[in-house]
Amino acid sequence: MSEILSRETIRLGLTATDKTDAITQCGSLLVAVGAVTQPYADAMFEREHQVPTYLGEGVAIPHGTNESREHIQRTCLGFLQFPGGVDWDGERVFVCIPIASRGEEHVEILGELAEVLMDPDAAAQLRTTTDPDDVLRLLGAFGKEN
Repeated sequence: MSEILSRETIRLGLTATDKTDAITQCGSLLVAVGAVTQPYADAMFEREHQVPTYLGEGVAIPHGTNESREHIQRTCLGFLQFPGGVDWDGERVFVCIPIASRGEEHVEILGELAEVLMDPDAAAQLRTTTDPDDVLRLLGAFGKEN
């Protein structure tokens, strides 16, 4: 079983100059861990233009377009925390969770993420933690593929 979310894909205490910088960091992380190739990372901007990925509670979920799925090597979640926040079209984003999913499991992943992140206490802890183990504990359902 391969890991979807792991210590390797968690980045805490980052800064981003703007939404474009944050999305670039998300795509770069997925490329760096071998989950996607660069065309998928590039398509994250196209998706953002089509449908904003701000979820609420200070969280955005950047991902590529359906057409870019052919550039996904494996299902993967990242976790990038921006404690200072990033302007996201008038919203303030503190956590980006980039998703790479080849099949339809992304719908289930998005639903489960929304459930966890809509818990104000969990969302607050994810925005402020300095410990990757907190992220793994709170988002533990994504630690292993089913």
